[in-house]
Parts: sequence; structure tokens; C-alpha cells
Amino acid sequence: MEINIIYIFILAITGIVVGFFTGLLGVGGGFILAPIQFFLLQSLGVDTDTAIRMAFGTSLAVMFPTALSGVYTHHKNSCVLFKPAIYLGLAGFFGGILGGFFAAHTPGAILKILFGILIFLVVIQFLKYINPNESGEKILDAYHLLFYGFIAGFCSGLLGIGGGIILVPIMVILLGFRMIEAVGTSTAVIVLTSLGGIIAYTFNGLGVPGLPEYSVGYINLLQFAVLAGFSIPMAKLGARTAQKLPENYLRYIFSAILIYIGLKMIGVFEFLRIPI
Repeated sequence: MEINIIYIFILAITGIVVGFFTGLLGVGGGFILAPIQFFLLQSLGVDTDTAIRMAFGTSLAVMFPTALSGVYTHHKNSCVLFKPAIYLGLAGFFGGILGGFFAAHTPGAILKILFGILIFLVVIQFLKYINPNESGEKILDAYHLLFYGFIAGFCSGLLGIGGGIILVPIMVILLGFRMIEAVGTSTAVIVLTSLGGIIAYTFNGLGVPGLPEYSVGYINLLQFAVLAGFSIPMAKLGARTAQKLPENYLRYIFSAILIYIGLKMIGVFEFLRIPI
């Protein structure tokens, strides 16, 4: 795998953006990390199946320390509900292992389509729930928390995301969390859900032929080092910003980026022969 300065620069910028939004919105950032890594790996000649699994596995590896950084800052501002986070996270851990197992045995083309569809669901969520209702009692019984945590974890392992893009709307709309509580608690959950996926992608990728250099299973240590090195400090900045800055206008910019990534992953631009 031949590395150049442009490759490193793209990874660094990606780490900065993902770290900031992980802290700001509690969404993990895998839907940015994964496609960018996928396109970079393909540009270096890595085959589609290996590239998509490597992108997902490395994304989860980056999310683990990034989320730890963000949750520390949110905790200092009393925005993390640890008991719900433990229930959601433990169920998400096992869901992540199962999702990672399925991903390791699913064709890359199918994973790309699933990922693109999920992107558009994220856009709908971001645009629809701009001003959530912050009143009312929270639903904190173990059954609901375990169920939703497992669903988020499975999606995390299957598609290389942190689970926050599913958990935050669930916590706000269905469980009655305030937005800032959902963001802080989701960031804590991402720590556990990403760990389950990391284990699955590491062991299912051991001994697979054609992996890039510096890889342990489906996790590339070089990409991890660059991405995590920039995303960890930015997660702290994003978490501090979440306490002060209304994020509604960021949703529109973020949604536009997601629409582009989703269309590209599904192959719409290629089908229309648009070189972007």
C-alpha cells in the first residue's frame, strides 16, 4: 500500500471533522470515516470486499478512543446518564459482535447499498428532529434500554458506525431524553458498541489474504493512528461546543454532505456518469 502526503492529509481532515461531530452530536462519525477510507483504499488497489470491511473495522477502532474523549467532557458538564448508558452499551456490545460477524460474511456490494440507505435515514432524522420536545418523563426500564441498545450495536458492527445516529433519535423521541443528555449518553454508549465491533472485525480478518500493510485483521493501524490522532482532541472541542452552540444550522450542512456520500456509496454518480 503506497502512502503519500495527500492520503495522510485526507485522513487528518477526516479525523478532525469526525472527532468534532462525535463530541458535538454523539453520532460516532462512522458514516464519514467509512466511505472516505473505502474510497482511499480502493484508490490504492484494495479489492472491494476487503476495502469495505477494512473501512468499517478501522472506523470502529477510531471511534473507541474518540468517544472516550468526548464522554469525559460531557461527564464534566453532567450530561451523561451512566445507568442507561450501561444497559444500552452492554446490549450494544453483543449486538456489535453479531453485526461484525454478519459483515465479515456479507458481500461488499451489499454492504455498500445498506450503508447508502442508512445514510438517507440519517439525513431524515437530522432534518426532522431539529426541535425535540424536552419535557416529560424518561423511559428508563431495562427492557427498552437493552432492546434499543442491541439494535444500535448490531448496526454498529454490521455497517461500521458507532450507533449514535440510531440511539440519539430513539433517546429523544421514544425515551424522553433532553437533546444534550442524549448526545452525552450516546457518546458513552459508543465506547461499548464500538468495542464489540472491533473484536469481531479483528478476529474475522485474521489470516485473510490481500490485506494492506500495517493491518491486524480488518483494522489498519496506520489509518487508525492518523485518524485517532486528530479526532481525539477534536471530540473534546465538539463536546464543549455542544454545551454552548445551537447545532440546528449544522444539521443542514451535515445533511448535504451525507446525501453526497450516500449517493456515491450506492453508485448513483457512477450510474449517471457524473465524475464527482
